[in-house]
Amino acid sequence: MTSSPTEHGVRLETHGPIAEVVLDRPPVNAVTVEMYERLVTVFRGLSSRTDVHAVLLRSDVRMFSAGADIKQPVEAVSPSEDAAERRQRMARTAYEAILDCALPTIAVVNGAALGAGAVLAACCDIRYAARDARIGLPEITAGRCGGGSHLMRLLPQGQVRLMYFAGEPVDAAEAHRTGLVQRVAGTEEILAEARELAGRIAAKSPLGLRLAKRALNEAEVLPVRPGYAAEQVYTLRLGAHPDAAEAARAVLEKRAPVWSWPEVPES
Repeated sequence: MTSSPTEHGVRLETHGPIAEVVLDRPPVNAVTVEMYERLVTVFRGLSSRTDVHAVLLRSDVRMFSAGADIKQPVEAVSPSEDAAERRQRMARTAYEAILDCALPTIAVVNGAALGAGAVLAACCDIRYAARDARIGLPEITAGRCGGGSHLMRLLPQGQVRLMYFAGEPVDAAEAHRTGLVQRVAGTEEILAEARELAGRIAAKSPLGLRLAKRALNEAEVLPVRPGYAAEQVYTLRLGAHPDAAEAARAVLEKRAPVWSWPEVPES
């Protein structure tokens, strides 16, 4: 394992082909502007690495994140953008860095994921949650609006509006029932299970994972027919790569595949 020092509440660890982005700003991982900036740097950096093939986003404190640190004083950096607008811009940029990460991402939610914490988890591809987890958008209680648009990618309109207007979180069981999280387990087990899943994913073709992530990101915002056509473009591209033939051979020969990575995909 390699680990970077915690910087602005975020630490990066690598365990072979798996990276773990660790939120580590006690006591509740309240997200500062600097934390958003660090998340941007980390996730953009992971996208360009050829030695990492899956990413966990997890917490090293008692909860995933209690949301944005609204008590943090934020300074404007230009006359055309006040402090509140800067905070909003950095939040958007951080969420986009996670959404656009070239690698499959798994959020491991323990304790509360509220407001900005819920959005950080929602921006990942897959969410695993401990049984004590609670996920919500309580911003209306503090006189703000939340990240409903990110949760509307994952939940029915009525569920999002219930969470948004009432400002009340849902527990892990309800989050699992509605599809917001894909797995619920005990606090001690959930990280191990997420790491096991990341290992299974990281064993796939590295180029295939990156092309699959692009295909899904593009298709998600399109109607079904053009979305499937977009996926087919990536299918043809991967099919022409040596990894496709190696995958087929490995299945027939009942062995682990040997991928031809590193190869930097075209932008």
